[in-house]
Amino acid sequence: MTGPSTSATGPADLFSTARDRLLPVFADIAASAVEREQEHRLPHDEVRALAAAGFGALRIPVELGGAGLSIVQLAELLIELAAADANLPQIFRGHIAFVEDQLVAPASASRDRWLQRFVDGELVGNAWSEIGAGAIGVSGTVVSNATTPSGDVDPERLVINGRKFYTTGSIYGDWIDATARAEIDGQPPVDATVLVRADQPGVTILDDWDGFGQQLTGTGTLIFENAEVERVELRAFDDRFRYQTALYQLTLVSVLAGIASAVERDAGQQIRERTRVYSHGLAPLAKDDGQIQAVVGEISSIAFVARQTVLGVAAAVDAAAALALAPSVERDSAADLAANVEAEIRSAQAQVLLSELVPRAATVLFNTLGASAVSRSKDLDRHWRNARVVASHNPVIYKARIVGDWSINGTPPPYIWQIGTAVK
Repeated sequence: MTGPSTSATGPADLFSTARDRLLPVFADIAASAVEREQEHRLPHDEVRALAAAGFGALRIPVELGGAGLSIVQLAELLIELAAADANLPQIFRGHIAFVEDQLVAPASASRDRWLQRFVDGELVGNAWSEIGAGAIGVSGTVVSNATTPSGDVDPERLVINGRKFYTTGSIYGDWIDATARAEIDGQPPVDATVLVRADQPGVTILDDWDGFGQQLTGTGTLIFENAEVERVELRAFDDRFRYQTALYQLTLVSVLAGIASAVERDAGQQIRERTRVYSHGLAPLAKDDGQIQAVVGEISSIAFVARQTVLGVAAAVDAAAALALAPSVERDSAADLAANVEAEIRSAQAQVLLSELVPRAATVLFNTLGASAVSRSKDLDRHWRNARVVASHNPVIYKARIVGDWSINGTPPPYIWQIGTAVK
């Protein structure tokens, strides 16, 4: 494998340059976050502002036009963005993974073309999941040879047909990273991933995600109806980079850490501005009330632990990435496998911990304020709703068991799992 080198943290000057460029965009996003939530206004402009500022190319080497950041540094910026608006990092989740897949891929014209697209601000959405009665492990989405007007097989053209859900980010993307069953050229079916251009006939993306949190992520239905597929963009699923599941989970726990930071920020602001107090309170101002201070102390502690936990996960993922990018290290070597187990376990441990702590912080926030805090105009409930929805990805009860099995028995974690109807 060939690709750029990385380090545990990455050069500080590269991080400062990227952060300075992005902070004004983050500030604009934060300023309108509540309004967007209340109006259910999808953040198309905000996504494009981030792309224009290079957010989609943070991991691409400087010599290729990117920011050259490590995964730890990427995680720091994901946390800051999530504190501004928890929807935004999750929108980029599929894009972040596909960028990493291309960084790890062998040198080729296709790889160079994709990296340049990212530098130019093009974005990739996600379309891996399906709902309904489909069997586990059997994709209902199919890539096949197109047919001519007379009904004959067209060997030159491929098309994709199927229906996806949980398509986070696709409604904002230029491209869609989809899983499918490839049935082409008369060959046996193969599990594949395929990149599909979003702005073409035959691609319909709906804003029908009805979750009570993360409402603006565009996590709804996507329909392929004979959408065109370039043969060069069809890849065997098993060729994907090994640490992808840990990286997907790193994005989600970064969102949780950002939510915790936002809860601490909003609690402090609301308390400092509050002049009304209760007769049985402990001080003439809420900000000086020891009981209220103690609750905020718990919130602040959770925010700190969440951030440090996420950066620990990012360091483990960074180590796996470094080996995947090292020409001298073979995939599935002992060192490669050990690094990927570490990344997967650390991401699972973070999910187990933060899925409990961050929703708690978003709940006890209301213990510091009066009934006025539940006003919809403040939208403080979005922190709990968003945290609870993020925590519901990849059921945490199974992650706890996987970590326990590893801790007791040394059992390696599964890197890929699927959902569907069990085959009897």
